[in-house]
Amino acid sequence: MILARVVGTVVATRKDPRLEGKKLLILRPVTPEGKEESSYVVAVDTVSAGYRELVLAVSGSSARMAEGCKDTPVDTSIIGIVDSLSLDEPAPKGKASK
Repeated sequence: MILARVVGTVVATRKDPRLEGKKLLILRPVTPEGKEESSYVVAVDTVSAGYRELVLAVSGSSARMAEGCKDTPVDTSIIGIVDSLSLDEPAPKGKASK
């Protein structure tokens, strides 16, 4: 799974007929700490995500298992909108964790 932020949209007037009616969004992967990574990916939106929302996305064959994407030429699908995220606090450097 990919944790990412929605940063834009793609408008394509000519595309594969199986993509008709599907919203394409530009995602920027982020670390669990919220730091944006340098890459971008285009994904099919299956959950009505909005601009700047934090989302979960899947890629590869998992993307084609998302709702409405069966037999569709997609490589990445948005499958969830993140409401909250929490991490265990990392151990201080130089100290072993218990």
